[in-house]
Amino acid sequence: MFLLALAILATPAGWVPARWFSSDPASLELVKDTPVNCLLIEHALWKPAFVAAAREQDIAVLGVVRPANFTEDLAERAAALKLTGIAFEGEPEDRTIRLGKALADSGLAVVNIVPRTRMEFGSVAPIIATWQGVWPGINPAEDGSAKAAPSGAPWIDTNAGFLRFAAALHKGEIWMGNTPPEGKIYPPARYIQAIADAAICGARWILALDHSFQKALLARDAPALNGWKSIMAHLRYYEQHREWLRMAPHSHLAIVQDKESGALLSGSILDMIAVKHTPVRPVPIRLLSDDRVAGSKMAVNVDPSALDPAQTEVLRRFTRGGGTLLTAPPGWKFPPQRDNQIVVDKEDVQKLDQIWKEVNSLTGRRNLGVRLFNVSSMLSSLYGSPDGKRLVLHLVNYSDYPVENITAIVLGKYTKAAIHTPDAAPRALEVYEAEEGVGFDIAKVNSIATLTIEE
Repeated sequence: MFLLALAILATPAGWVPARWFSSDPASLELVKDTPVNCLLIEHALWKPAFVAAAREQDIAVLGVVRPANFTEDLAERAAALKLTGIAFEGEPEDRTIRLGKALADSGLAVVNIVPRTRMEFGSVAPIIATWQGVWPGINPAEDGSAKAAPSGAPWIDTNAGFLRFAAALHKGEIWMGNTPPEGKIYPPARYIQAIADAAICGARWILALDHSFQKALLARDAPALNGWKSIMAHLRYYEQHREWLRMAPHSHLAIVQDKESGALLSGSILDMIAVKHTPVRPVPIRLLSDDRVAGSKMAVNVDPSALDPAQTEVLRRFTRGGGTLLTAPPGWKFPPQRDNQIVVDKEDVQKLDQIWKEVNSLTGRRNLGVRLFNVSSMLSSLYGSPDGKRLVLHLVNYSDYPVENITAIVLGKYTKAAIHTPDAAPRALEVYEAEEGVGFDIAKVNSIATLTIEE
Protein backbone atom coordinates (compact mmCIF):
# COMPACT_ATOMS: atom_id res chain seq x y z
CA MET A 1 0.00 0.00 0.00
CA PHE A 2 1.55 3.26 -1.07
CA LEU A 3 1.71 6.07 1.46
CA LEU A 4 -0.10 9.29 0.64
CA ALA A 5 2.27 12.10 -0.28
CA LEU A 6 1.87 15.44 1.44
CA ALA A 7 0.77 18.34 -0.77
CA ILE A 8 3.09 21.26 -1.42
CA LEU A 9 2.21 24.81 -2.29
CA ALA A 10 3.15 24.79 -5.98
CA THR A 11 0.95 22.78 -8.33
CA PRO A 12 2.50 20.78 -11.20
CA ALA A 13 1.48 23.45 -13.72
CA GLY A 14 3.69 25.91 -11.84
CA TRP A 15 6.72 23.68 -11.42
CA VAL A 16 9.98 25.07 -12.79
CA PRO A 17 12.18 21.97 -13.05
CA ALA A 18 15.89 21.28 -12.77
CA ARG A 19 17.93 18.07 -12.65
CA TRP A 20 19.70 18.26 -9.30
CA PHE A 21 23.16 16.89 -8.61
CA SER A 22 23.58 16.80 -4.83
CA SER A 23 21.87 15.23 -1.83
CA ASP A 24 23.41 17.78 0.53
CA PRO A 25 20.66 19.98 2.02
CA ALA A 26 23.12 22.88 1.89
CA SER A 27 23.01 22.72 -1.92
CA LEU A 28 19.44 24.00 -1.73
CA GLU A 29 20.89 27.43 -1.01
CA LEU A 30 21.63 27.58 -4.73
CA VAL A 31 17.92 27.55 -5.60
CA LYS A 32 16.79 29.79 -2.77
CA ASP A 33 15.04 32.89 -4.14
CA THR A 34 15.20 31.53 -7.69
CA PRO A 35 12.33 30.39 -9.95
CA VAL A 36 13.41 26.74 -9.60
CA ASN A 37 10.87 24.96 -7.41
CA CYS A 38 11.02 21.36 -8.66
CA LEU A 39 14.13 19.17 -8.47
CA LEU A 40 14.59 15.89 -10.30
CA ILE A 41 17.05 13.64 -8.44
CA GLU A 42 18.58 10.30 -9.35
CA HIS A 43 17.98 7.28 -7.11
CA ALA A 44 21.42 7.53 -5.46
CA LEU A 45 20.47 11.00 -4.15
CA TRP A 46 17.23 9.97 -2.44
CA LYS A 47 18.26 11.06 1.07
CA PRO A 48 15.73 11.79 3.84
CA ALA A 49 17.49 14.96 5.06
CA PHE A 50 17.60 16.46 1.58
CA VAL A 51 13.96 15.64 0.82
CA ALA A 52 12.84 17.06 4.17
CA ALA A 53 14.84 20.26 3.66
CA ALA A 54 13.41 20.72 0.18
CA ARG A 55 9.87 20.29 1.42
CA GLU A 56 10.48 22.92 4.11
CA GLN A 57 11.33 25.32 1.28
CA ASP A 58 8.22 24.29 -0.70
CA ILE A 59 10.38 22.68 -3.38
CA ALA A 60 8.92 19.65 -5.13
CA VAL A 61 11.24 16.64 -5.33
CA LEU A 62 10.73 14.10 -8.10
CA GLY A 63 12.70 10.87 -7.91
CA VAL A 64 14.01 9.86 -11.34
CA VAL A 65 13.42 6.18 -12.15
CA ARG A 66 13.99 4.18 -15.30
CA PRO A 67 12.49 0.92 -16.59
CA ALA A 68 15.33 -1.23 -15.26
CA ASN A 69 14.96 -0.06 -11.66
CA PHE A 70 11.27 0.89 -11.45
CA THR A 71 9.96 -1.71 -9.03
CA GLU A 72 7.24 -1.78 -6.41
CA ASP A 73 9.92 -1.62 -3.70
CA LEU A 74 11.31 1.55 -5.22
CA ALA A 75 7.84 3.04 -5.45
CA GLU A 76 7.26 2.21 -1.78
CA ARG A 77 10.54 3.89 -0.88
CA ALA A 78 9.57 7.02 -2.81
CA ALA A 79 6.35 7.22 -0.83
CA ALA A 80 8.08 6.51 2.48
CA LEU A 81 10.59 9.31 1.85
CA LYS A 82 7.68 11.61 1.06
CA LEU A 83 8.98 12.49 -2.35
CA THR A 84 6.56 14.71 -4.19
CA GLY A 85 6.47 12.18 -6.95
CA ILE A 86 8.26 10.16 -9.58
CA ALA A 87 9.80 11.27 -12.89
CA PHE A 88 9.69 8.12 -14.99
CA GLU A 89 12.28 8.43 -17.73
CA GLY A 90 12.27 5.80 -20.42
CA GLU A 91 10.19 3.73 -22.81
CA PRO A 92 6.80 3.00 -21.17
CA GLU A 93 6.09 -0.67 -20.47
CA ASP A 94 2.94 -2.35 -19.16
CA ARG A 95 4.64 -2.96 -15.80
CA THR A 96 5.86 0.61 -15.38
CA ILE A 97 2.53 2.04 -16.51
CA ARG A 98 0.73 -0.01 -13.81
CA LEU A 99 3.19 1.12 -11.13
CA GLY A 100 2.89 4.71 -12.24
CA LYS A 101 -0.90 4.56 -12.05
CA ALA A 102 -0.73 3.08 -8.56
CA LEU A 103 1.57 5.89 -7.45
CA ALA A 104 -0.71 8.52 -8.95
CA ASP A 105 -3.74 6.94 -7.24
CA SER A 106 -1.88 7.13 -3.93
CA GLY A 107 -1.36 10.86 -4.27
CA LEU A 108 2.17 11.06 -5.63
CA ALA A 109 2.77 13.02 -8.80
CA VAL A 110 3.97 11.09 -11.84
CA VAL A 111 5.72 12.82 -14.72
CA ASN A 112 6.43 10.57 -17.70
CA ILE A 113 9.57 11.60 -19.61
CA VAL A 114 9.24 9.46 -22.72
CA PRO A 115 10.24 9.33 -26.40
CA ARG A 116 8.62 12.00 -28.56
CA THR A 117 6.48 9.38 -30.26
CA ARG A 118 5.05 8.23 -26.90
CA MET A 119 4.02 11.62 -25.52
CA GLU A 120 0.33 11.73 -24.65
CA PHE A 121 -0.70 14.85 -26.54
CA GLY A 122 -4.17 16.04 -25.64
CA SER A 123 -4.28 14.01 -22.42
CA VAL A 124 -5.39 15.36 -19.06
CA ALA A 125 -1.85 14.96 -17.68
CA PRO A 126 -0.74 18.31 -16.22
CA ILE A 127 2.76 17.73 -17.64
CA ILE A 128 3.98 15.77 -20.64
CA ALA A 129 7.70 15.48 -21.24
CA THR A 130 10.43 14.00 -23.40
CA TRP A 131 14.19 13.62 -23.00
CA GLN A 132 14.69 13.56 -26.75
CA GLY A 133 16.01 16.90 -27.88
CA VAL A 134 18.86 18.44 -29.82
CA TRP A 135 21.22 20.73 -27.94
CA PRO A 136 20.23 24.26 -28.99
CA GLY A 137 22.76 26.52 -30.59
CA ILE A 138 25.00 27.06 -33.58
CA ASN A 139 26.83 23.76 -33.31
CA PRO A 140 29.68 23.08 -35.73
CA ALA A 141 29.60 20.34 -38.34
CA GLU A 142 31.86 17.31 -38.01
CA ASP A 143 34.64 19.09 -39.89
CA GLY A 144 34.42 22.09 -37.54
CA SER A 145 32.71 24.40 -40.01
CA ALA A 146 29.35 26.06 -39.42
CA LYS A 147 26.40 24.14 -40.81
CA ALA A 148 24.38 26.15 -43.31
CA ALA A 149 20.64 26.76 -43.19
CA PRO A 150 18.51 26.87 -46.37
CA SER A 151 18.91 30.64 -46.31
CA GLY A 152 22.70 30.38 -46.32
CA ALA A 153 22.92 31.62 -42.71
CA PRO A 154 24.39 29.37 -39.99
CA TRP A 155 22.05 26.49 -39.16
CA ILE A 156 20.66 26.72 -35.63
CA ASP A 157 20.01 23.43 -33.89
CA THR A 158 16.66 23.91 -32.17
CA ASN A 159 13.73 22.02 -30.71
CA ALA A 160 11.40 24.88 -31.62
CA GLY A 161 9.63 23.26 -34.59
CA PHE A 162 8.77 20.15 -32.61
CA LEU A 163 7.70 22.19 -29.58
CA ARG A 164 5.51 24.48 -31.69
CA PHE A 165 3.69 21.45 -33.06
CA ALA A 166 3.43 19.90 -29.57
CA ALA A 167 1.92 23.12 -28.20
CA ALA A 168 -0.68 23.07 -31.00
CA LEU A 169 -1.75 19.60 -29.84
CA HIS A 170 -1.46 19.91 -26.07
CA LYS A 171 -2.74 22.64 -23.79
CA GLY A 172 -1.00 21.44 -20.63
CA GLU A 173 2.63 21.97 -19.65
CA ILE A 174 5.34 20.56 -21.90
CA TRP A 175 8.82 19.79 -20.58
CA MET A 176 11.91 19.36 -22.75
CA GLY A 177 14.28 17.12 -20.81
CA ASN A 178 17.39 16.92 -22.99
CA THR A 179 20.77 17.13 -21.24
CA PRO A 180 24.15 18.59 -22.28
CA PRO A 181 26.10 16.27 -24.59
CA GLU A 182 28.38 13.99 -22.59
CA GLY A 183 31.84 15.44 -22.07
CA LYS A 184 30.89 18.96 -23.13
CA ILE A 185 31.63 22.01 -20.99
CA TYR A 186 29.39 24.96 -21.77
CA PRO A 187 29.38 28.62 -20.74
CA PRO A 188 26.23 30.05 -19.14
CA ALA A 189 25.10 31.49 -22.49
CA ARG A 190 24.45 27.99 -23.84
CA TYR A 191 22.13 27.19 -20.94
CA ILE A 192 20.30 30.45 -21.48
CA GLN A 193 19.80 29.45 -25.11
CA ALA A 194 18.36 26.08 -24.03
CA ILE A 195 15.94 27.78 -21.63
CA ALA A 196 14.85 30.27 -24.29
CA ASP A 197 14.62 27.67 -27.06
CA ALA A 198 11.84 25.97 -25.11
CA ALA A 199 10.29 29.06 -23.53
CA ILE A 200 9.52 30.91 -26.78
CA CYS A 201 7.36 27.91 -27.74
CA GLY A 202 5.53 27.90 -24.40
CA ALA A 203 7.47 24.93 -22.98
CA ARG A 204 9.90 24.54 -20.08
CA TRP A 205 13.37 23.07 -20.32
CA ILE A 206 14.40 20.82 -17.42
CA LEU A 207 17.52 22.72 -16.44
CA ALA A 208 20.54 20.39 -16.56
CA LEU A 209 24.16 21.44 -16.14
CA ASP A 210 27.32 19.74 -17.34
CA HIS A 211 29.42 17.93 -14.71
CA SER A 212 32.12 20.60 -14.64
CA PHE A 213 29.57 23.34 -13.96
CA GLN A 214 27.93 21.22 -11.25
CA LYS A 215 31.24 20.64 -9.48
CA ALA A 216 32.16 24.33 -9.62
CA LEU A 217 28.78 25.37 -8.25
CA LEU A 218 28.98 22.99 -5.31
CA ALA A 219 32.46 24.37 -4.56
CA ARG A 220 30.94 27.88 -4.64
CA ASP A 221 33.39 28.92 -7.34
CA ALA A 222 32.85 32.63 -8.00
CA PRO A 223 32.65 32.49 -11.84
CA ALA A 224 30.24 29.54 -11.61
CA LEU A 225 28.06 31.40 -9.11
CA ASN A 226 27.98 34.44 -11.40
CA GLY A 227 27.03 32.23 -14.32
CA TRP A 228 24.31 30.56 -12.25
CA LYS A 229 22.98 34.00 -11.28
CA SER A 230 22.75 34.97 -14.95
CA ILE A 231 20.97 31.73 -15.86
CA MET A 232 18.47 32.26 -13.04
CA ALA A 233 17.84 35.86 -14.15
CA HIS A 234 16.89 34.67 -17.64
CA LEU A 235 14.76 31.86 -16.26
CA ARG A 236 13.00 34.32 -13.94
CA TYR A 237 12.36 36.63 -16.89
CA TYR A 238 10.31 34.00 -18.71
CA GLU A 239 8.55 32.83 -15.57
CA GLN A 240 7.50 36.39 -14.73
CA HIS A 241 5.95 36.71 -18.19
CA ARG A 242 4.14 33.40 -18.57
CA GLU A 243 1.19 35.28 -20.06
CA TRP A 244 3.34 36.01 -23.12
CA LEU A 245 4.13 32.33 -23.52
CA ARG A 246 0.47 31.27 -23.38
CA MET A 247 -0.59 33.40 -26.33
CA ALA A 248 -1.42 31.79 -29.67
CA PRO A 249 0.94 31.89 -32.67
CA HIS A 250 0.25 34.92 -34.84
CA SER A 251 0.83 34.23 -38.52
CA HIS A 252 -0.82 34.25 -41.93
CA LEU A 253 0.94 30.99 -42.82
CA ALA A 254 -0.51 27.65 -41.66
CA ILE A 255 1.42 24.37 -41.87
CA VAL A 256 -0.94 21.38 -42.00
CA GLN A 257 1.11 18.47 -40.71
CA ASP A 258 1.03 15.59 -38.27
CA LYS A 259 3.52 13.35 -36.56
CA GLU A 260 3.26 10.89 -39.45
CA SER A 261 4.66 13.58 -41.75
CA GLY A 262 7.63 14.63 -39.64
CA ALA A 263 6.12 17.12 -37.20
CA LEU A 264 7.85 15.46 -34.23
CA LEU A 265 11.28 15.72 -35.85
CA SER A 266 13.75 18.56 -35.44
CA GLY A 267 15.05 19.96 -38.71
CA SER A 268 11.69 19.42 -40.41
CA ILE A 269 9.68 21.92 -42.42
CA LEU A 270 8.72 24.00 -39.34
CA ASP A 271 12.38 24.56 -38.51
CA MET A 272 13.25 25.31 -42.12
CA ILE A 273 10.65 28.07 -42.08
CA ALA A 274 11.79 29.32 -38.67
CA VAL A 275 15.33 30.03 -39.83
CA LYS A 276 13.83 32.42 -42.41
CA HIS A 277 12.01 34.23 -39.58
CA THR A 278 8.67 33.61 -41.21
CA PRO A 279 6.01 33.31 -38.51
CA VAL A 280 4.02 30.10 -38.80
CA ARG A 281 0.98 28.40 -37.29
CA PRO A 282 1.22 24.61 -36.99
CA VAL A 283 -2.15 22.94 -37.66
CA PRO A 284 -2.22 19.26 -36.65
CA ILE A 285 -4.18 17.25 -39.24
CA ARG A 286 -6.41 15.74 -36.58
CA LEU A 287 -7.46 19.26 -35.52
CA LEU A 288 -7.83 20.71 -39.02
CA SER A 289 -10.94 22.87 -39.23
CA ASP A 290 -12.16 26.13 -40.73
CA ASP A 291 -11.34 27.91 -37.46
CA ARG A 292 -7.78 26.56 -37.41
CA VAL A 293 -6.92 28.06 -40.79
CA ALA A 294 -9.03 31.20 -40.39
CA GLY A 295 -6.96 34.35 -40.79
CA SER A 296 -4.28 32.60 -42.85
CA LYS A 297 -3.37 33.81 -46.32
CA MET A 298 -1.35 30.71 -47.14
CA ALA A 299 -1.37 27.08 -46.10
CA VAL A 300 1.07 24.24 -46.74
CA ASN A 301 -0.33 20.70 -46.81
CA VAL A 302 2.70 18.52 -46.08
CA ASP A 303 0.98 15.14 -46.59
CA PRO A 304 -2.22 15.35 -48.69
CA SER A 305 -2.73 11.57 -48.59
CA ALA A 306 -3.19 11.70 -44.80
CA LEU A 307 -6.34 13.88 -45.01
CA ASP A 308 -9.79 12.37 -44.92
CA PRO A 309 -12.54 13.79 -47.20
CA ALA A 310 -13.83 16.21 -44.55
CA GLN A 311 -10.33 17.59 -43.93
CA THR A 312 -9.69 17.90 -47.64
CA GLU A 313 -12.89 19.89 -47.94
CA VAL A 314 -11.66 22.30 -45.24
CA LEU A 315 -8.69 23.19 -47.45
CA ARG A 316 -10.94 23.48 -50.51
CA ARG A 317 -13.05 26.01 -48.67
CA PHE A 318 -9.84 27.79 -47.66
CA THR A 319 -8.79 28.22 -51.31
CA ARG A 320 -12.31 29.17 -52.42
CA GLY A 321 -12.15 31.90 -49.81
CA GLY A 322 -9.04 33.36 -51.42
CA GLY A 323 -6.30 31.45 -49.57
CA THR A 324 -3.24 30.07 -51.35
CA LEU A 325 -2.57 26.37 -50.83
CA LEU A 326 0.71 24.58 -51.44
CA THR A 327 0.73 20.77 -51.38
CA ALA A 328 3.58 18.29 -51.33
CA PRO A 329 4.66 16.76 -54.67
CA PRO A 330 2.45 13.88 -55.94
CA GLY A 331 3.37 10.57 -54.32
CA TRP A 332 5.54 12.26 -51.70
CA LYS A 333 5.40 10.45 -48.37
CA PHE A 334 7.40 11.05 -45.24
CA PRO A 335 9.03 7.84 -43.95
CA PRO A 336 7.80 6.50 -40.58
CA GLN A 337 9.56 8.00 -37.58
CA ARG A 338 11.64 5.62 -35.46
CA ASP A 339 11.26 5.73 -31.67
CA ASN A 340 14.89 6.82 -31.23
CA GLN A 341 14.78 9.36 -34.04
CA ILE A 342 14.62 13.07 -33.22
CA VAL A 343 16.08 14.72 -36.33
CA VAL A 344 15.28 14.37 -40.01
CA ASP A 345 17.57 11.89 -41.78
CA LYS A 346 19.95 13.41 -44.34
CA GLU A 347 18.27 11.65 -47.25
CA ASP A 348 14.87 12.91 -46.11
CA VAL A 349 16.17 16.48 -45.91
CA GLN A 350 16.53 16.30 -49.67
CA LYS A 351 12.89 15.26 -49.97
CA LEU A 352 11.80 18.06 -47.66
CA ASP A 353 13.88 20.43 -49.74
CA GLN A 354 11.34 20.00 -52.54
CA ILE A 355 8.63 21.39 -50.28
CA TRP A 356 11.00 23.99 -48.82
CA LYS A 357 11.83 25.47 -52.20
CA GLU A 358 8.12 25.79 -53.01
CA VAL A 359 7.40 27.39 -49.62
CA ASN A 360 10.32 29.77 -49.98
CA SER A 361 9.19 30.73 -53.49
CA LEU A 362 5.62 31.18 -52.29
CA THR A 363 6.45 33.31 -49.27
CA GLY A 364 9.34 35.13 -50.92
CA ARG A 365 9.48 38.65 -49.59
CA ARG A 366 5.91 38.64 -48.35
CA ASN A 367 5.15 39.74 -44.83
CA LEU A 368 3.12 37.03 -43.10
CA GLY A 369 3.16 38.69 -39.70
CA VAL A 370 6.63 40.08 -39.29
CA ARG A 371 9.81 40.44 -41.32
CA LEU A 372 13.17 40.68 -39.57
CA PHE A 373 16.50 41.96 -40.82
CA ASN A 374 20.07 41.36 -39.57
CA VAL A 375 19.09 38.33 -37.51
CA SER A 376 21.07 35.48 -39.08
CA SER A 377 22.20 34.09 -35.72
CA MET A 378 18.77 34.40 -34.10
CA LEU A 379 15.39 32.68 -34.00
CA SER A 380 12.11 34.48 -33.49
CA SER A 381 8.58 33.62 -32.49
CA LEU A 382 5.49 35.80 -32.96
CA TYR A 383 2.40 35.45 -30.76
CA GLY A 384 -0.74 37.50 -30.44
CA SER A 385 -4.02 38.10 -28.67
CA PRO A 386 -7.15 36.60 -30.28
CA ASP A 387 -8.17 39.98 -31.70
CA GLY A 388 -4.65 40.72 -32.97
CA LYS A 389 -4.50 44.01 -31.12
CA ARG A 390 -1.50 42.93 -29.03
CA LEU A 391 1.54 41.06 -30.34
CA VAL A 392 4.58 39.60 -28.62
CA LEU A 393 7.75 38.99 -30.62
CA HIS A 394 10.40 36.80 -28.98
CA LEU A 395 14.02 37.01 -30.09
CA VAL A 396 16.77 34.56 -29.08
CA ASN A 397 20.42 35.08 -29.97
CA TYR A 398 22.23 31.75 -30.48
CA SER A 399 25.65 33.29 -31.17
CA ASP A 400 28.41 34.17 -28.71
CA TYR A 401 28.28 37.89 -29.47
CA PRO A 402 25.60 40.61 -29.34
CA VAL A 403 23.48 41.19 -32.44
CA GLU A 404 23.11 44.85 -33.42
CA ASN A 405 20.97 47.00 -35.69
CA ILE A 406 17.95 44.72 -35.95
CA THR A 407 14.87 45.88 -37.84
CA ALA A 408 11.37 44.41 -37.46
CA ILE A 409 8.55 45.20 -39.91
CA VAL A 410 5.23 44.11 -38.43
CA LEU A 411 2.16 43.62 -40.59
CA GLY A 412 -0.71 45.85 -39.44
CA LYS A 413 -1.21 49.24 -37.87
CA TYR A 414 0.26 49.52 -34.40
CA THR A 415 1.13 52.61 -32.41
CA LYS A 416 3.12 51.38 -29.39
CA ALA A 417 6.08 49.09 -28.97
CA ALA A 418 8.47 48.32 -26.13
CA ILE A 419 11.49 46.08 -25.78
CA HIS A 420 11.94 43.90 -22.70
CA THR A 421 15.17 42.17 -21.60
CA PRO A 422 16.22 40.42 -18.39
CA ASP A 423 18.87 43.03 -17.57
CA ALA A 424 16.99 46.32 -18.07
CA ALA A 425 13.65 48.00 -17.56
CA PRO A 426 11.27 48.00 -20.57
CA ARG A 427 12.09 50.69 -23.10
CA ALA A 428 9.71 52.28 -25.56
CA LEU A 429 10.64 51.94 -29.23
CA GLU A 430 9.97 54.47 -31.92
CA VAL A 431 7.23 53.25 -34.27
CA TYR A 432 7.41 54.33 -37.89
CA GLU A 433 5.34 53.59 -40.96
CA ALA A 434 6.57 50.87 -43.29
CA GLU A 435 5.23 48.94 -46.25
CA GLU A 436 2.10 47.02 -45.15
CA GLY A 437 2.65 47.93 -41.52
CA VAL A 438 5.00 49.54 -39.05
CA GLY A 439 8.69 49.24 -38.26
CA PHE A 440 10.89 49.21 -35.17
CA ASP A 441 14.66 49.39 -34.85
CA ILE A 442 16.47 47.51 -32.09
CA ALA A 443 19.98 48.68 -31.29
CA LYS A 444 21.31 45.48 -29.72
CA VAL A 445 20.27 42.10 -28.30
CA ASN A 446 22.77 40.34 -26.07
CA SER A 447 20.97 37.07 -25.37
CA ILE A 448 17.18 37.34 -25.44
CA ALA A 449 14.63 40.11 -25.94
CA THR A 450 10.89 40.45 -26.28
CA LEU A 451 8.94 43.12 -28.12
CA THR A 452 5.43 43.95 -27.00
CA ILE A 453 3.44 45.65 -29.76
CA GLU A 454 0.02 47.26 -29.37
CA GLU A 455 -2.52 49.20 -31.42
